[in-house]
Amino acid sequence: MSAKVSRRRQSALRRYAILDTPKEGEFDDIVKFVASVCETPVALVSLLDTTRQWFKAETGLGRSETPLSQSICVQAVQVGGFVEIHDTLLDPLSCDNELCHGEQAVRFYAGAPLIAHDGHRLGMLCVLDMQPRTLTALQRRTIEVMAVQVMRLIELRSALARVDVLRREVDHRVKNSLASIAAVVRMQAGRTDHPDVRSALGEVQSRLTAQAALHEQLVIGNDSERADLADYLARLAPPLLTLLPEGVRLDVTAQPIELASEQLGRVGLIVNEFVTNTGKYAFAPDATGAVTVSGEWLDDDTYCITCTDDGRADEAALAAARDSKGLGARIINAATVSLGGASEWTLGNPGLRLEFRVEG
Repeated sequence: MSAKVSRRRQSALRRYAILDTPKEGEFDDIVKFVASVCETPVALVSLLDTTRQWFKAETGLGRSETPLSQSICVQAVQVGGFVEIHDTLLDPLSCDNELCHGEQAVRFYAGAPLIAHDGHRLGMLCVLDMQPRTLTALQRRTIEVMAVQVMRLIELRSALARVDVLRREVDHRVKNSLASIAAVVRMQAGRTDHPDVRSALGEVQSRLTAQAALHEQLVIGNDSERADLADYLARLAPPLLTLLPEGVRLDVTAQPIELASEQLGRVGLIVNEFVTNTGKYAFAPDATGAVTVSGEWLDDDTYCITCTDDGRADEAALAAARDSKGLGARIINAATVSLGGASEWTLGNPGLRLEFRVEG
């Protein structure tokens, strides 16, 4: 094999990023299966690096790599197809190999190349024995078929890695975009003297913050489409606190419950609307008090979320909260209905109380 082709093989191996990766059950199962069918003590998935052959999977050898000087594969891969050496001491591909001499000499070798989609031969799926022998037609066919499966596994893990990199890049851009939009809204709110415009922009900013917290909870460091509500509310709390008067604290406590992303988003909207409206209407600018968001299991099937404040409230405030004409009320009603229930507003002692339920 020419030096140029060898360099291309190294480039292909680096592209797959498979060298020195941990053991994986799918590859281990293949070498064990091939060794069993061929009745050989050793089977290997051998990948040919610059100065060594590295084994993605092996059975019966007990080593993860050997120098190329001890590799029959480095010679066999040049053949381009299936290779069977009935007696390594009598074959020019192997007779000078130090692996074929001594007490534990390899006297039999058979293997099929691992051929990438672009034609590069990355290594061999091979079997070894310490005595000369001949494979049956079924055994030879088994090695050839399983070599194709090994290469498909290598291609698959590479494709999944590329998808993961792309997903993380998209996630990073979404996070930056949400932060940029929130910053623009915040600057616009600071430039206007109109209280209604400033209030509207503040609500937009709080909703963006809720979505950013949801995105971070679901995506950053989490490969699942479900996440824990308690963690999500903990991430949501700091930005929501900025919507309240300086003397009002925000207490968030929730028992663990894993919810789908759609459910988390709806819970976030409800909590966001409650805190936003409380900050606007329930407390005087210099007031002290508390807003509480809690979640708990009522029984094995029922999880209840409660939002309360200890601000000023009366029957008129309760009626306004229940009024479906307001934007906040419409958002809360729509979100609770989509969660499979309804919002229940009551007067606290003091303040307002909102209760709704979710199914895990």
